[in-house]
Amino acid sequence: MIKRLLQSTVCVATLLVINPIAALEFSDIANEGEIKYLKTRPDPGAYSYESRVMISPQSLDSGIVTIATCHRQLDPIRKVVIVFNENRIKKISVKSLEKMNSAEVKDSRVTLTDVERGASICIDLESRALDKLSQDQYMLNAGPLMRRYFDGYLPMSAVLRVDWPKNMLTLEKTFPVAQDGVKIAQGIDGVQLDMIFAGKMTAQIHLKKAQ
Repeated sequence: MIKRLLQSTVCVATLLVINPIAALEFSDIANEGEIKYLKTRPDPGAYSYESRVMISPQSLDSGIVTIATCHRQLDPIRKVVIVFNENRIKKISVKSLEKMNSAEVKDSRVTLTDVERGASICIDLESRALDKLSQDQYMLNAGPLMRRYFDGYLPMSAVLRVDWPKNMLTLEKTFPVAQDGVKIAQGIDGVQLDMIFAGKMTAQIHLKKAQ
């Protein structure tokens, strides 16, 4: 079993589940081309994703940010490949892993083998993930994020945190917007999206230089 190719600038979580998920209702599973935001997690304790992006003053010119990511409560699978966007990724390092045989970094890929139920891995990255839209406007993409199940997608949770020096940037807008299944918290030094969803989801964070 192999993870799908990333089209993302920041992260992806694409998992193929090989055991039936008896606790879920049919309405909890999204079909191809569909995304559902869920008010509560129907399968607490299952797969979740976290990322923390640090934007420095230098990032505004270079577009390069540092990213700390963690995949937690992985589903059991013999082999899975996490593939990052080769045109953007600058550096990959595995910081920790549990309940898997190995995690090998090669080029823009991290290959996991003999992953057990409940396994986790944390990966640090440097990536040219910040796009400059104008003189003072920027956009950060995260995704696509998904938890694959045959021809559909199972629920997952994701926490996306973006930090910057105080008063350097302000949040213009996000996609998705705040709603059931999407909580957004912002301050003078960052923004955080907490999401519960099923489907193939790409988040966009629009930022502007503070005046």
